[in-house]
Amino acid sequence: MRDDGLGPVLADVLAASHRLAPREIPELVHQAARRLGLTDARIYVADLQQRELVALPTPEQAERLIAEGSIADLDTLPIDSSLAGRAYRTETAQLTRCDSDGEDRTGWIPLVDGIGRVGVVRVAAPELDPPLLDRCEALAGLFAMIVATKRPYSDVLAQTVRTRAMSLQAELQWAFMPPRTIGTADVTSSAVLEPAYDVGGDAYDHSLVGRILHLTLLDAMGHDLASGGCSAVALAACRSTRRAGGDLGDIAEQIDRTLERWIPDRLLTCVIAELDTLSGRLSWINCGHPPPLLIRDRRIVSGTLERPSHLPLGLTGYPTPRPPVHTAHLQPGDRILLFTDGVTEARSATGDLLGEDRLADTVVRAMADGLPAPEALRRLIQQITDQPGQPLRDDATILLTEWHPRR
Repeated sequence: MRDDGLGPVLADVLAASHRLAPREIPELVHQAARRLGLTDARIYVADLQQRELVALPTPEQAERLIAEGSIADLDTLPIDSSLAGRAYRTETAQLTRCDSDGEDRTGWIPLVDGIGRVGVVRVAAPELDPPLLDRCEALAGLFAMIVATKRPYSDVLAQTVRTRAMSLQAELQWAFMPPRTIGTADVTSSAVLEPAYDVGGDAYDHSLVGRILHLTLLDAMGHDLASGGCSAVALAACRSTRRAGGDLGDIAEQIDRTLERWIPDRLLTCVIAELDTLSGRLSWINCGHPPPLLIRDRRIVSGTLERPSHLPLGLTGYPTPRPPVHTAHLQPGDRILLFTDGVTEARSATGDLLGEDRLADTVVRAMADGLPAPEALRRLIQQITDQPGQPLRDDATILLTEWHPRR
């Protein structure tokens, strides 16, 4: 490997990444960092619930992780109360002060794959000047892509982001779920799902189809493996119909037929929507689900998206008409919040139900700082779930979409 500038370093990292085992990523990061003039560099990834940043394990740590299934010996940092966490939350580089001569300066560089936050990179050097930070950010961007590419088939990376064991039905659900955050220069869509390690029947999907952002939120009856299977089958029916050119009504009918044939006696509520990212036209169907909420200028616009709800899907033996398609036009900066009833059925520390009114108030408070959708949503779900003595009694899933057209 030659040390003659940023371009060759990135090219060599990319070439090495094709046959790179996930446990070898830390060493490749270290080698690339030294070539750029850094003393060291290390990657930290966000855990499944976005509460901690966990250092990628070395090969030796990876062996123990696989054998023991615990991240206890990995370096972790809290997202809400550390400089590394600030870099993750704000997606901006953070630098420590250097108070003594000869001490390396430390920087934390956001690790972002496209628009989805992966973690941070810790870098150290005698001096982190703007040109060197620019090179660090380019290197972080490449490693974010490498980590995201390796994650789907790596138990090492999967176990690194888990703080405890996952139930069988949750394992099934997460296998079918897309990345938490997707987007373009015109739109951002981000989702959270709790309880992350014991989810039963909730599921989400978001996908870009040309200029259209497709959104799906499902809530299958029950909280067991059959519920997870019901949602997984519904997601498959949704995707196969959509990719064959079907519209929203076709998708709902296909899910209904599939459940009736293969998983009878299992009801499923859902909102299935499409957002035209050029015009801002929102189209959706609602089958027995809580209506979407419109957030404009950091406040809930009550009733704007309330429409009569269609029957839930999976009602075996009952002839049901085709669900109606509702439409609305968004304004630039609008956010759409989809949620399952487990959110409004969450309880406060005093045991009171959250309800839609309190949900609206919680949403407004979580978004008061004008944060990007992924960070606003992370804070929102923590405010809902972090209630002493009140664990969630049902799956709570939120899908937040923001339309921010360039023009």
